[in-house]
Amino acid sequence: MWIRIAVLLLVMAGLIALVDYSQRRPKLAMLSGFIEADEIRLGSRVGGRVARVHADEGQAVRAGDVLVELEPFDLLELEQEAEAQLAAKQADYERLQAGFRDEEQAQAKARVGQLQARLELLTNGPRPQEIGAARAQLQVAESTLKLAQQNHARVSSLFGIDKGAVPRQQLDEAVEKLQAAQANVVVAQQELSLLEAGTRREEIDRARAELEEAQQALALTNAGYRREEIAAAQAARDAAQAALAAIRTRKKELQIVAPVDGTVEAQELQPGDLTLPGAPVMTIVDNQRLWVRAYLPENRLNVKFGQRLWVTVDSYPDRKFAGEVTFLARQAEFTPSNIQTPEERSKQVFRIKVTLQEGRDVLRPGMSADVWLGAPPL
Repeated sequence: MWIRIAVLLLVMAGLIALVDYSQRRPKLAMLSGFIEADEIRLGSRVGGRVARVHADEGQAVRAGDVLVELEPFDLLELEQEAEAQLAAKQADYERLQAGFRDEEQAQAKARVGQLQARLELLTNGPRPQEIGAARAQLQVAESTLKLAQQNHARVSSLFGIDKGAVPRQQLDEAVEKLQAAQANVVVAQQELSLLEAGTRREEIDRARAELEEAQQALALTNAGYRREEIAAAQAARDAAQAALAAIRTRKKELQIVAPVDGTVEAQELQPGDLTLPGAPVMTIVDNQRLWVRAYLPENRLNVKFGQRLWVTVDSYPDRKFAGEVTFLARQAEFTPSNIQTPEERSKQVFRIKVTLQEGRDVLRPGMSADVWLGAPPL
């Protein structure tokens, strides 16, 4: 009897001690939050009409996948025009940089020689042989005139004595020959005078100026184009290259590409829809960077930036996931109404972000998660 009572008392004492220990032992520090991920809103800087849509909501995509294609409108024609302008500017720049061709230099040199010979010809004047030849031509003209005068006198006398002695036609021919001989003498005298006077000063000055012009043209040809002209051509070529690059950049914007691996969160486009430049048309979730948003009470501010913490979720009660504190607010705020913690908290809390270092293959944005400031009870 007494033994049973003693055993019962011992059992009751043990239960009381166990309850007291459970109430006195320190509670594990745990913060509740939600797993979140970065949402990327995609769009195009050029906008336009949708040609094709390659992704639906909930579809997993990889970085570089084309999600939406826009119609090019006039960008293809503008690109061809810019390419043609660039080719023209490039050719002009290369022409100026290469300078004049050998044939052009030879032509300029020959022009200088030609004008120089002409200047020497005009400066030296007529040769003695030319003057002698002109005097001989004058003598011939004078002899011809003398003969014509004698013939005209004889025919005239015969025609005056007896009009029937010589025909009228013979008299007319004698008159014409006399007049022609007189004209030839005048011409010969003028030619001889010109040769004896020599070349006019105005003609020599003009020939000298033409020679100077040709010599300067030859010097320019040998020196090539000015550096300023080459620089201007190069600047025009660079401007054409920049214009072409701008058009090609706009052309790339016709394809909306996934920047990271993720999942399409929102997509309402259909072929034929119009999109505005810079307006978001699709949202994807970056599944490769998950983090937990939680709120830290004032009495737990011993958490440090970069500290390693453990995270648990209800979907996998037997697993724990490593995380790192990557953000710690410096200013307090009131606890959001949707955040519940098992311990009594103050009204002021500090927001923290715990970036998950593992579990990206099983964890999803929107899951409830617990951040443990100590080892989780697994």
